Amino acid sequence: MPVLPGAEPYAADRGPVGVVLCHGFTATPRSMLSWAQHLSAAGYTVRLPRLPGHGTTWQDANATRWTDWYAEIRRAYDELAARCDTVFAAGLSMGGTLVTRLAEEEGDRLRGLVLVNPSLATQRFDAKFARYIGWLVKSRPGFGSDIKMPHEPTLGYDRTPVRAFASLQRLWRVTAADLHRITAPVLMFRSIEDHVVEPLSGQLLVRGVTATTVREVLLENSYHVATMDHDAQTIFDGSVDFIREHASDDAVSPAP
Repeated sequence: MPVLPGAEPYAADRGPVGVVLCHGFTATPRSMLSWAQHLSAAGYTVRLPRLPGHGTTWQDANATRWTDWYAEIRRAYDELAARCDTVFAAGLSMGGTLVTRLAEEEGDRLRGLVLVNPSLATQRFDAKFARYIGWLVKSRPGFGSDIKMPHEPTLGYDRTPVRAFASLQRLWRVTAADLHRITAPVLMFRSIEDHVVEPLSGQLLVRGVTATTVREVLLENSYHVATMDHDAQTIFDGSVDFIREHASDDAVSPAP
């Protein structure tokens, strides 16, 4: 399936500290590109893959499942782990869910986790029917680009692929059940006004991560895609500070 121009993955080889980044559901690497470039300019080796079924058509997304998306993130992580001394992970929305799953499985091998409006659940009434209607209803209206400031197109789908969304819900359940396994320190940026992911997801993360620290930074001037919004620089600079703090061999996370 042809990839939309501008939806290509991004990679940069710099120093011995690596960062794997992950975009969200029905989105593309475009929503994370400025962040990835900022990390590269700071001297980090970066991988920002395009998830299977994304950046093409929503019909293509319906043919994929969360295990396909996670396999792509694992591939990028394994590549960084083979060439870098230290690896961090970062993600937006569902990308935050996928790298959270990575942290659950990798334990201390992952040095830290940076999340922006990660998703772990929803309170929307119609969402509970997705796994039952996917064979009949192929798509629903999409969320659009939830950004407060004027912006360029994010190249996300304008339709929500229902079968793929049902698979995302399975990812939520698997990830939420294993939050206690995370040992890497977590930095979470959360928009106060988010029209895609409810505060419930952030609350589940804070309550569920018990073996390490979770530092929450509230974003007051951005909507869901905060990496392209007014508070983007806060995320970019904050993630660099977080990586510098925890990248050294003698960096020890404080007790939870």
